[in-house]
Amino acid sequence: MEHSPEIVSLDPQPTAVVRDTVRMDQLTDFYDSAFGSVVHALTTQGAPPRDAFGLYLSQPTETVDLEVGFVTDREVDAVEGVVPSTLPGGEVARMTHLGSYDSLGQSWGQLVAWVGEQGRRPAGPMWEVYVTEPSPDADPATMRTDLFCLLS
Repeated sequence: MEHSPEIVSLDPQPTAVVRDTVRMDQLTDFYDSAFGSVVHALTTQGAPPRDAFGLYLSQPTETVDLEVGFVTDREVDAVEGVVPSTLPGGEVARMTHLGSYDSLGQSWGQLVAWVGEQGRRPAGPMWEVYVTEPSPDADPATMRTDLFCLLS
């Protein structure tokens, strides 16, 4: 299930991330490791983590270039593989996906098709903000992920 797409304007946001090229079959392990590393780095710097996200710097194939981390309230120092970065600002198409991560691909397809129907094109990275924190007790049907596509 998803909420209707819309076009909004966003300001850039400072982030702390782990950046890498990852095989698709190792994506879950990378996310888990990256989130742990970033939380540790932010805790030692007194910078509370805010929104968890994955920023896709390339189109996923057998591998994907991405940044995984958290939005922060300020730029952080690089430490132990965690580096400062930024979520892009500008005009974006945004849509909310409700449900399992397994069906995210369908929602991404719907968002990109909608962008084309608006006479627009994706222009750079796309990202997911994980509004619902995954946990062993979480019901996959109620997971909320916000999808963002930078526009040209």
